[in-house]
Amino acid sequence: MALALTTKDPFSIITLPGGDGAGPPAWDRLLAWPARGDAELPFTATSAAQRNLWAARLDEAVAQADRAVLLVAQGASCAAAAWWARLSPSQYVDRVAGAFLFMPDGGQGRDTLFASPAAALPFPSVVVTEREGEDTMASFARSCGSRLLAVSHAGPRQPTMWRQAQRMIERVAAGIVEYDMRVIHAFAPPER
Repeated sequence: MALALTTKDPFSIITLPGGDGAGPPAWDRLLAWPARGDAELPFTATSAAQRNLWAARLDEAVAQADRAVLLVAQGASCAAAAWWARLSPSQYVDRVAGAFLFMPDGGQGRDTLFASPAAALPFPSVVVTEREGEDTMASFARSCGSRLLAVSHAGPRQPTMWRQAQRMIERVAAGIVEYDMRVIHAFAPPER
């Protein structure tokens, strides 16, 4: 009898398409990642009430995840996810291991729809763009405390492409922890 070992992915992936429905999501087009994760929640809100309903649905999706969550957003969903992360209760946000924010789009009226404290996201994040040095993307990345990654189009699709994203977030998270530890040691009082 053969023994089969299965390894469970470390993250539950929640995809947050921008809601425009035009073509494949940016993560599929740019990095050949699958179009959908374990859960999908498109952002199409145009009012505070619709935004709040979307946020409650995201709370529910995060709460139902059986593993740490990786958010993968595009367009307006990037600003929505950042707003959610800054204002949601820690019982939800603490379950998020990281986020990939593809091609953030502020759009008309988004400043008031996503008004939130100017603070880094409470988890590691990467803003992904097609063009190096795009001011809008760099500004959004800075406002979220995110790393900025410019990529060109992807090669052929591989069956383990989500794992690639997971390893990237693991590396970003490990780098942040390492940096934080260096800062703590730099400011720690000398031992006597």
